[in-house]
Amino acid sequence: MALLGEMRGAKLEPTVVSYCAGISACANGEQWQRALVLLGEMRETTLEPDVVSYSAGVNACEKGGQWQQALSILRILRLRQVDADFYVYGVAASMCEQRGQRSQVVSLFTEMHDRLFG
Repeated sequence: MALLGEMRGAKLEPTVVSYCAGISACANGEQWQRALVLLGEMRETTLEPDVVSYSAGVNACEKGGQWQQALSILRILRLRQVDADFYVYGVAASMCEQRGQRSQVVSLFTEMHDRLFG
């Protein structure tokens, strides 16, 4: 996080990779809120988050126990027409299952099948 701030202070433009590293660092530090802020910052710049960026955000939500936020990221992926991978769907489905959201799990697997194989 500090490095991203230093980059901006030095008038260097962070890249998708820079943001993704920051989001992953937030996930590892169990700072899911900060990870989502970074995803939001990316969308406010000219950078377009990729599936790796969104996966890092879902990972941060998983570590923070935020299944609803992980589903929000999936909705953003759909709206931005970014193809989610097995990891994103698997983590979101696992989180929903752990919270007793079985109908949501079925919905996620159906959507995953349709988007990846359909």
